[in-house]
Amino acid sequence: MFCRSLFLACSLLLSVHAGAVTPASANTVLPPGVTAGATVEGITEYRLANGLTVLMFPDASTPSTLVNVTYGVGAAQENYGESGMAHLLEHLVFKGTPTIGNIAAEFKRRGITYNGTTGQDRTNYYGWFSANDETLDWLLAAEADRMVNADVAKDKLDSEMTVVRNELEIGENKPTGILIQRMTSQAFLWHAYGKSVIGNRADVENVPIERLQAFYRTWYQPDNATVIIAGRFDPQRALATVQRTFGALPRPARTLPTRYTVEPAQDGEREINIRRVGELHLIGLGYHAPAMAHPDSAALRVLVNVMGAVPSGRLQKALIVPKLAVNSESAVDGFLEPGVAGFFATVTLGGDPAQVERVLLEQVEGTARQPFTEEEVAAAKQRLANMYDRASKSNVLGVANALSESIAAGDWRLGFLYRDAIAKVSAADVNRVARTYLVPANRTLARFIPTEVAQRVEIPAAPDIAKLVAGYKGNPAVSAGEVFDNSPGNIQARTRTMTLGDGLKVAMLPKQSRGNRVSAELMFHFGDDAAIAGRLEAASFAGSLLARGTKTMTREQISQRFDDLNARVSVVGSSQMAYIGIDAERENLIPALRLAAEILRNPSFPEAEFEQLRSQSITGLKDRKREPGYIADYAMRKHFDPWPQGHARAVRSPDEELAGIQSVKLEDVRAFHRDFYGTADGEAVVVGDFDPVQLQKELETLFIGWKSPRPFVRRNEPYFQPGKVVREVFETPDKANAVIVSRSNFAIDVEDPDHPALLVAGRIFGGGAKASRLGDRVREQDGLSYYVGSGVIVSPEADNGVFYMQATSAPENMGRVEAAMGEELARFVKDGVTEQELEDAKAGLLASYQESRSTNGTIASGLRLNLYLDRTMQWDADFERTIAELTVEQVNEAVRRRVKPEAVSTFVAGDFAGSARRAADSR
Repeated sequence: MFCRSLFLACSLLLSVHAGAVTPASANTVLPPGVTAGATVEGITEYRLANGLTVLMFPDASTPSTLVNVTYGVGAAQENYGESGMAHLLEHLVFKGTPTIGNIAAEFKRRGITYNGTTGQDRTNYYGWFSANDETLDWLLAAEADRMVNADVAKDKLDSEMTVVRNELEIGENKPTGILIQRMTSQAFLWHAYGKSVIGNRADVENVPIERLQAFYRTWYQPDNATVIIAGRFDPQRALATVQRTFGALPRPARTLPTRYTVEPAQDGEREINIRRVGELHLIGLGYHAPAMAHPDSAALRVLVNVMGAVPSGRLQKALIVPKLAVNSESAVDGFLEPGVAGFFATVTLGGDPAQVERVLLEQVEGTARQPFTEEEVAAAKQRLANMYDRASKSNVLGVANALSESIAAGDWRLGFLYRDAIAKVSAADVNRVARTYLVPANRTLARFIPTEVAQRVEIPAAPDIAKLVAGYKGNPAVSAGEVFDNSPGNIQARTRTMTLGDGLKVAMLPKQSRGNRVSAELMFHFGDDAAIAGRLEAASFAGSLLARGTKTMTREQISQRFDDLNARVSVVGSSQMAYIGIDAERENLIPALRLAAEILRNPSFPEAEFEQLRSQSITGLKDRKREPGYIADYAMRKHFDPWPQGHARAVRSPDEELAGIQSVKLEDVRAFHRDFYGTADGEAVVVGDFDPVQLQKELETLFIGWKSPRPFVRRNEPYFQPGKVVREVFETPDKANAVIVSRSNFAIDVEDPDHPALLVAGRIFGGGAKASRLGDRVREQDGLSYYVGSGVIVSPEADNGVFYMQATSAPENMGRVEAAMGEELARFVKDGVTEQELEDAKAGLLASYQESRSTNGTIASGLRLNLYLDRTMQWDADFERTIAELTVEQVNEAVRRRVKPEAVSTFVAGDFAGSARRAADSR
């Protein structure tokens, strides 16, 4: 996977505050050859004699462990003809080593969730798993092994090249990504940041294996790597394992190459136009900006937040509210060397692109006429501080992964310094950087206009980072929560359940949580199919508009109030339910819950917000109509639709959806809320740091007694398999990536003994693009697809089970993909699974279930679902035990009973005519 930090707006979530996390260095005896470095907010640095850097972030309250290996190499280290090489190498490193043949399968067998990503200045590989010393030991040994022994061979390159090329093709389908890439390439004439990480197609297809191997030997070495370990682990033991595995690698004799190209000051406005099939008109402005370590970078980060915040940002008010544009965004790079600050807008369908461009330019370059105010800057700093704070207190593993971005920018401590610098930014700073960098001569518009006087903006070099971070201590570390046993039995034992009023089921699980955080999930039910028929758009709009204003507060005031509470809150609804989700600190739970209840009960449904949502919905639907994935998925849903036209659950065509959106009236929306909404029937679950007695009283006050005028009737999906098996093909011109989806239905419910067996079978057959039957064949062996997979869906409210397969590929390869999927399915049903496949799948699936109970929010979701289904965590425990006891015979018999290859219908969409035409032209 590849990324560019311009749109990784939250990639530097480094904020680790309070005091119960013990730094790894406090009680750690250093193995011979290991030295300790700085400790900042619970994270401690160590160095090995071979140059390897190790960062340890222990937190016993996190039930998982993460290992991240970050290499100081990315797209910016590639030479001419090598674009995409760093990303291609990221893929090949997953091909294994002489001692680990199929590394993806080993990850899966151990229940390790893993990935690799490539950026401009770094490549990282990470995996997390339910805390386990044996798994940690194995993963550290495996990462040390593939650091120098990866099987970077010609046959592996040949198969993986087409996979990476398909990933490139997927990106070619995305207008926003293409706009950013073209704009960036125009902004940088000489510096490597002008190249996309995914690379040039010809380079990816033709790179010699010898150059790839040389690139690997140069950069994949201990003196260019940082190993990050975070979560629950024994620091003393882990450091000894790192020394035993990574420490055995010799320090290389070579000297790492250095970069010396500096982008000259831009000498005038630049423009580029991109013409492609689609519905959206996009406009982008890019301005050269300092490196992350430069003092001006923090002020620019605040500036882009003032501009892009929703709903209070300047772009929102100048473009979205007056309906000139349906979307606007802003971001700034956080790179080792100077990058880009970008501002973007999506023109309303039928709107005036020239007017949007003019307004966008006025907003970005017009600060002399309208300087940024102290109030705007203070609000932006609060939003950023809240973002950092929430991330640090809820996701230790995310904080650890985010260290990769600071490492890439020069030092792992930079993220903390950046956070501190943001806190010190003033309105004067923001206005100064706006005047310095957001000027026409420094602009690239993604669409050469000569100027009378050339203007130069000299981008300052990054300062001495070692001096910048020397002696830095940071803030106290965040207080950790309890060491929580997340087994179903313990969760059930710790949870108190009750029913309030006539039908509000409640579950409360008080526990000490990191940063005193608490998660709440409430869902309320109303209505039935007959009542909501013909009112689906009104229901959708009502649910989406709830938080856009109440009778006493505007959308902006609501957003600001939740920012003041440092609470992440969602209040939404659909045709038969309303939902409240809250993540907050203990003292802010009740105020956030009260405001959420007010939003749910007294929405004002402002006309301006209603029309804005209508415009956004129309624009999004028209854009999706051209996408291969949307087209194939619609055809599949329509074929398997058992409901007559006009039924509330009938699949509607895009044109029918569009007509509904265009015709719905604001009074329809208000009437739906009046006729259906209520909170007496539902579930409320709270997990984390809170007072149960206080919470119960609040729930009774806020939600009991408001009954829906239309009582809730549960849905049940009957079994339905179409009488005819079909294969349908759809042309999608000018789309580089094609999509295939296949499906069949079978009769089953969640209590059927075949249910757990089919889930395990689905994981073996297609549970992941790697280390599955489909992944091994279509991606690993044939190298045809970046993504291929399959699965089995058994809903707790249905008698209808679904078996599905799906894949992406270049249009010219889709025939081979479809054939390979059919062959593998037939072989799977005929020959069944092996004992080893079954044991690996069971271990991985059970580990994933355990991991799914690792946060307050996911525990709350599971408890809420059980309340709705009138079951307890004992059901989960029994289900997992059944999976653990499955035999090969049970799985194979279930597959043969339920999965019929001859009953599978297939739907394919792509630019097949264009692909054939290009192939003929090339001949």
